Amino acid sequence: VQLQVSGGGPVQTGGSLRLSCAASGRTVSDYAMGWFRQAPGKERDFVAAIAWSGSKNTFYADSVKGRFTISRDDAKNTVYLQMNSLKPEDTAVYYCAAVDTIMIGPWPPTSMDYWGKGTQVTVSS
Repeated sequence: VQLQVSGGGPVQTGGSLRLSCAASGRTVSDYAMGWFRQAPGKERDFVAAIAWSGSKNTFYADSVKGRFTISRDDAKNTVYLQMNSLKPEDTAVYYCAAVDTIMIGPWPPTSMDYWGKGTQVTVSS
């Protein structure tokens, strides 16, 4: 599975961005999908997860709950992360990842099977 991430960029506090993760090579419907982020000098952290297409259950890190929404469009082989009410502490490189599991997150980064390249999100105050 190849994952192509897009949609990052600069935004002001309180603004919104939508990240996309387009998959190729295999259908993402068989995989659980997740978003992670890594701020400078910090470890890569779990952000959000969505179960495989048979379930579509979601799970969020406490820091983004109520502000971020993960979704998937299996017809487009794409997963999204809608980010609202952005804060400066959301600034990070955001990554999409896939894992062959029926378990929902949070997952440690080491458990993921496939990764996309990151996209920078910068929230200015």
